[in-house]
Amino acid sequence: MSIIGVGIDVAEIDRFRASLERTPGLAQRLFVEQELHLPSGERRGIASLAVRFAAKEAVAKALGAPGGMHWTDAEVYVEDSGRPRLRVRGTVAARAAELGVMSWHVSLSDDAGVASAVVIAEG
Repeated sequence: MSIIGVGIDVAEIDRFRASLERTPGLAQRLFVEQELHLPSGERRGIASLAVRFAAKEAVAKALGAPGGMHWTDAEVYVEDSGRPRLRVRGTVAARAAELGVMSWHVSLSDDAGVASAVVIAEG
């Protein structure tokens, strides 16, 4: 296997929160239903969404940042073990298939008001 692409992104959590509050329906355009119903507690919930947004940006970068991909075609979830995973469909899966992506590696973090994500696409 070889690395096809690497993406990294950061999102300032309070700025992300303000964007969601300012733009009705933005959360529904960015996230699938399962992503919207995450850990309880407002701060934790916003941080979870911000880190997922950063991961989706990192996915796009790992795929060469092509236009036409839909945010909801990349879903970030966490296994029971705590390991973050990526599920792709539709436009994201099509681009990944074009490039020969066979697997994904995802790392998520948030601290000091910043959410970050690294995504590696491997073929």
